[in-house]
Amino acid sequence: QLVQSGGGLVQAGDSLTLSCAASGRTYTMGWFRQAPGKEREFVAAISWSSGNTNYADSVKGRFTISRDNAKNTVYLQMNSLKPEDTAVYYCAARASTVISYYPGGYGYWGQGTQVTVSS
Repeated sequence: QLVQSGGGLVQAGDSLTLSCAASGRTYTMGWFRQAPGKEREFVAAISWSSGNTNYADSVKGRFTISRDNAKNTVYLQMNSLKPEDTAVYYCAARASTVISYYPGGYGYWGQGTQVTVSS
């Protein structure tokens, strides 16, 4: 089970942090987002054991994914937010140490949280 927190309405240039707490062991956790009328897209992922990370080009340099092993929680720190970052953000987990960029590669999903960035 993945439980998300964070999100909300911010202005362009602001920062926001999303959290996702996992119950049970995970191997790779990722963040995806889905804007209205668009497909769910990869944002970032982290391999739990190695700490290796990957980011979508659109967020590279602005977003940071991290994990807290003790809390079994993954975070998405989002800086310099843009209106085009507006979407519902989902955390996801998969039972593999290999990062996947596709929603179908993840078997567990959080409930989603709205992030709205106003211009």
